[in-house]
This record gives sequence, structure tokens and C-alpha cells, in this order.
Amino acid sequence: MAHYYNEPSHTFSEYLLVPGYSSARCMPASTTLCTPIVKFQKGEEPAIKMNIPLVSAIMQSVSDDKMAVALAKEGGISFIYGSQTIQSQADMVKKVKSHKAGFVPSDSNVRPDQTLADILALKQKTGHSTVAVTDDGTQNGKLIGIVASRDYRVSRMDPSTKVSEFMTPIENVIYAKEGTSLPEANDIIWDRKLNSLPILDDNQRLVAFVFRKDYDSHKDNPLELLDESKRYIVGAGINTKDYEQRVPALVEAGADILCIDSSEGFTEWQKITIEYIRKNYGDSVKIGAGNIVDREGFRYLAEAGADFIKVGIGGGSICITRETKGIGRGQATSVIEVANARDEYFDETGIYIPICSDGGIVHDYHMTLALAMGADFCMLGRYFSRFDESPTNKVIVNGNFMKEYWGEGSARARNWERYDMGGDKKLSFEEGVDSYVPYAGSLRDNLNITLSKIRSTMCNCGALTIPELQKKARLTLISSVSIIEGGAHDVVLKDQNVVPVK
Repeated sequence: MAHYYNEPSHTFSEYLLVPGYSSARCMPASTTLCTPIVKFQKGEEPAIKMNIPLVSAIMQSVSDDKMAVALAKEGGISFIYGSQTIQSQADMVKKVKSHKAGFVPSDSNVRPDQTLADILALKQKTGHSTVAVTDDGTQNGKLIGIVASRDYRVSRMDPSTKVSEFMTPIENVIYAKEGTSLPEANDIIWDRKLNSLPILDDNQRLVAFVFRKDYDSHKDNPLELLDESKRYIVGAGINTKDYEQRVPALVEAGADILCIDSSEGFTEWQKITIEYIRKNYGDSVKIGAGNIVDREGFRYLAEAGADFIKVGIGGGSICITRETKGIGRGQATSVIEVANARDEYFDETGIYIPICSDGGIVHDYHMTLALAMGADFCMLGRYFSRFDESPTNKVIVNGNFMKEYWGEGSARARNWERYDMGGDKKLSFEEGVDSYVPYAGSLRDNLNITLSKIRSTMCNCGALTIPELQKKARLTLISSVSIIEGGAHDVVLKDQNVVPVK
């Protein structure tokens, strides 16, 4: 007979934290969000820790090299998506590991024979006003000139005007040679009153840009996450199909941590994949596994050798696994049960295996709830997909700026390695949707607000660290009426366009 759970599973929105005693020491500035991401023995330090408890999801529409650099600067880790060729994923990892803070590869490039219309389309897509004109239109082509917003006036020029007719030609461009240090580049920018400085190699090929606007952000990144060689830490997703070819390429490229990307992790395929890594690399290659939603799933992956375990099935905003297959569990209930299993395993073995809450995060406070319930960190897709640094297009939908966002289980992702159960390389049915999310601006600005909320709530609970939050947190289930009470209600919200009556 089938097993029936006595209690319904719950989501984060059904819980609230009850404030606890806060001492005078409990101030947001005094909190630390440092958290382990890989397993460790009792009394020892984990090989990799993060300075914030957030990682970006293993998704085409979320995590590429640009996102990885931006998040590492803030203290988190991106897992570069694996639903691409092995070579292209390895190249993204290499870009992150070779990235020099302050030196930005150009992602807005045109040929001199292109037009003003192309410039405007590129500006709308990337949001960048500085465009490099290279001989072949690539980011590392020979620099022919620069186009900045001061070089054209849309109202007075024909959109078909060639770029070569209004660009600032290379002979009038101030640039620096490859090997110039960041302080030296910034000195040139300030002394010559520039907004940007191209960096060229000996063959006049474009290497990178240094921007005036980046000076302050690169001057002070106290939480940035670096390896022993002062390079940004980056993760990468793998599957259980081509791991024998993909893992060596990613390790050689410099990936610091890997994660099996799967909609359901309580399978022998994951154990086989982990065994391959342990046989060939021992403990030197760190590997996360999942996703699971209960005690049994956790024990299975823990005993298989996973370095961290992801929790959550069907809770993502673009995931329709529950709708199409009837498989999954409420995210809050899943995290609570798996956290208890993690603690039991630690008591038995002395090995602490971090757990990651993946999915179900709708509001910022859900992150704090996930941490309080026992998660060591959260994996976020929709949250990060809204930012400039995500790899998708910014588009206008019904007059509003939006970013494209699609699931790895959608037909658009073509990620059959994640779902395929054998046979043809195609999805039998979709478990994800293709959608839009409201554009939110830069990662840094939004993340600072989110982290401030987490720190403030921790102080309300009398906690200065995540382990202390998990120990002191008091949580209460709330009714549907309480949920309504928690938001603005019984008032008419102000409309900024309302004209006052005199």
C-alpha cells in the first residue's frame, strides 16, 4: 500500500519568524553571512566557503561567465550552465578564472560598415553606450574606432548612416597597451578626463576596457570570493550522461566546484557520476548533487559522497514538474526535513554536509526563512535572471522593460541530458516554461538591498551568524487570513499620478 504523509507539505509563504531577544550587539553591521558550501569534518574548516549564502542557478538564462564574475565580487558563486557544448562551458570557466578586476571584455562591438540602426539596437540590447568598432565586429578584433553617445544624434541622423562616418577613429582614441595595471589605467582615465580606456595588444587588437564608472566598485569589494591565486571562484553544472568528457574539461579550465544538474537526484545515475569523480580525482574535485526532498534522498546522496546536496523539486517559478508529473513537495517542508537529516548525519559521522535550498523563493524574506529552517545557502534563478549581468535579452513587453527567462526543462533550453531517460535526444514533454521577468537593473544594487534585509531579520531573531540563526529561530505557521494581514490592506494605495484638488 502506498505511504501517506500525515501532514501537508508547506511553502515558505506559510511561515513567519517570531522575533527573539536582541542584545545591543545585534546590529546588521555586526552580522556575518559566511557559510560553507562543501562538506567538512567536525572541528575542521571547509575547503570552500562563501561570504554570502547565495548561488546562481545552473540555467542558460541565468549563469554565464559575466554573472559568475559579478556574483563572485559580492561573495557568492555562480554555477555556469551545462546545457551547452563542453568546449563553450569550459571557455566560460576560463574567462572567469582569467578575469582581471577592472578590465572588462567588450560585449558591445560592431564593424565599421554597420549602421547607426545597428548601434541603437545593440544599445537597447546591452544597455551600454560605449561600442567598440573592430575590423571583424568581435570583442578581440583590431580596433578601428569607438562610438560613444556623444558621437551621434538620433534626431538629426539617418539610421542607415555607416558607423565609419560618425565614429571616433582610432587615431583620435586614447588607449593603453596590454600589461598596463589597473591603477595606471585609472590614472590615465582621470588625468585625460576619459569615460573609458581601451586596452590593446601589440597588434592593435582589443583586449578589454577600463571604465571610469567602475572605479568605485572595484576599489572596495570586501566580500569578493577568491581562490588561493586571487582568482574569482566559479562553479559549473554537469549532467549524468557526458560527465566522463565534461568533468575533465571543466577541471582543466579551473572550475572550483561542480554540481550535478538534475530535476530529481534520488537515482543511481548520480551515485555513478560521483563514483567516477572520486575514482579519478579523489576529494580534490568538489561535487554537489540533487535535487531531493526528504530524509531518504539526503542519506542516499550523502553516502554516495556528495559535497553538498540540493533540496527542492517543482518549486521554481518556471518549473512545471508538479503540474505535469505530480511529483514534488512544498519547499519549506522539504528543507526542514532534509536539515534534520543533515544534523542526524553529522551527529552520527562527524561529517557536516551543507544543504542548498533550490526553488520556491518568491520574496527576499523567503531566503531568510530557508536559512532559518536549516539551509546553508540558496540557489536562485528568477532572482538573478532579472539583472543586467544575466545572459538574456532585455526586451520591452507592454511598455515595460523585461528580461527573458526560461527553464532548463523547456523546449527552448533543449537540455535533454537533464531529463532524458533514454532514446532519442529530445524532450518527451516539457517541465519548464519560457517567460519574462521584470528587469531590475544591476546585480550589485539589488543584492545589497536583499542582504540588508537578511541581516536585519537575523538581528530581530538575536542572531549574528547563520548557524546562530538556525539555533535561535522560532517559526510559526500562519493562516490564509494572516497572509492577507501581513501586506498592505484596507487602504487605498497612493498613485503618484493623482492630481491634488485645490
